[in-house]
Amino acid sequence: MSGYTKNIGPQSDIVISSRVRIARNLEGYPFTHNLNGDLAEDIAKKIDESILTANTKLSDDFKLISMKDLDQINRLNYVEKHLISLELANNVEIGNVIINTDETISIMINEEDHIRIQCMLPGLQLDEAWDIADKIDDLIEEKVNYAFDEEIGYITSCPTNLGTGVRASVMLHLPALSMIGYIKDILRAAGQIGLAVRGIYGEGSEFLGNLYQISNQVTLGVTEEEIIENLNSVTMQIIDKERMTRQNLLSIKKDELEDKVFRSYGILKNARIISANEAMKLISDVKLGVNLDLIKGLPIEKLNCMMEMIQPGFLQKYYDYALDTRNRDIKRAELIRKSLE
Repeated sequence: MSGYTKNIGPQSDIVISSRVRIARNLEGYPFTHNLNGDLAEDIAKKIDESILTANTKLSDDFKLISMKDLDQINRLNYVEKHLISLELANNVEIGNVIINTDETISIMINEEDHIRIQCMLPGLQLDEAWDIADKIDDLIEEKVNYAFDEEIGYITSCPTNLGTGVRASVMLHLPALSMIGYIKDILRAAGQIGLAVRGIYGEGSEFLGNLYQISNQVTLGVTEEEIIENLNSVTMQIIDKERMTRQNLLSIKKDELEDKVFRSYGILKNARIISANEAMKLISDVKLGVNLDLIKGLPIEKLNCMMEMIQPGFLQKYYDYALDTRNRDIKRAELIRKSLE
């Protein structure tokens, strides 16, 4: 399990995780889509050496993994853990990643950009995630020269990342706002103030389990600190709204809410076949029940881990063989029952 999944942090009743990602490219090299094998290997070697030879502590904590050394199931599992992107997983020839032991830090190499430094922490810890990512960025820059322009900042493959190259995001669990339909207003308001709201796996993905990923869209003309401060402020407003809505539902429609929560809990404990989409929805209901103290004795971090465990890559890695859709649904139900015993 990833460190940000098996642990909980500040505002953990709503905020699953905080992530900061920094995009960088090396001076004198073409963008990744124009790289040949030798140049790509040279970039990976430079980044590897800048991290793993920086000091002995880091070399013990980080490891370099090549996409070509991983099978499809393991690559998918890393995507599900948000440690690599789907683009990197598919870039088998030149893609690499450096990951720390507790899987809270990953450095993607030769993805859309040469380097994507990423730190993910449990709960609302954007400042802490930024501090860690920034330190790693400085460490790499001691050994390599970044592509940088005085007017437009760091040069990135996609123009939307120019400037700071920093994307900050939070993963929020918003079941109450989803129930009353207010989530549409949140999405609309976020877009108006320069924030993007996406599904659990980023752009184009579904809003599974009432999970919403909110991130900055603007990286040019703002400082890194302004990006973090703005997202922190908006996140706290959404947290307050979600908590207030939960309490209103509990006071006005307690019977209906309890029925929804305990029906979902019962299905999870007894189902023999279950899809990932249905499981995510039911786990969301149970998480709400735990947060409202309707269900007692069930750790919230166990439910967070369950959202990771039920994904196709994890299931196939756990059972150590490829599973078709039907057998995944059977094994998923089996693993959920086992986890809730």
